[in-house]
Amino acid sequence: MSAPIRLSHNVSVLVYHFVCPAKYRRVVVDEQVNLVIKEVCQEIELRYDMRFLEIGTDRDHVHFLVQAIPKLSPRQIIRTIQSITAKEVFAKCLQVKKMLWGGQFWSGGYYVNTVGMHGNEKTVGEYAKNQGRENEYRQLHVQQLSLL
Repeated sequence: MSAPIRLSHNVSVLVYHFVCPAKYRRVVVDEQVNLVIKEVCQEIELRYDMRFLEIGTDRDHVHFLVQAIPKLSPRQIIRTIQSITAKEVFAKCLQVKKMLWGGQFWSGGYYVNTVGMHGNEKTVGEYAKNQGRENEYRQLHVQQLSLL
């Protein structure tokens, strides 16, 4: 489980799940590429305000579970990850450069989703909707506990 990131004016637990396909959905992620991506991500952690909680590779795409601070948008996060990892993969894995002759490792698109720590969208929505109505919220909470 991710720990809160504490800064001078906020405490946050922002976790994103990114899925990034290789360019043309080519099967280019082998053990060497997997190792390079994971090593580069460790270096990214040291230079940027993000933590890699999990990195999972498949043959044609990579899953990143990333925790970041509020000043970084999801687009900034993935742009940083993709640009640095692509540069290093091309430098260290020459076979990939031959398979992806256009000079791009990642596809232009990606998937991103937030990962909640304390419940799903419905639970948080009900909590927000029932603010100020303590009795109704207690009843809702008891109902949810009885469903478990």
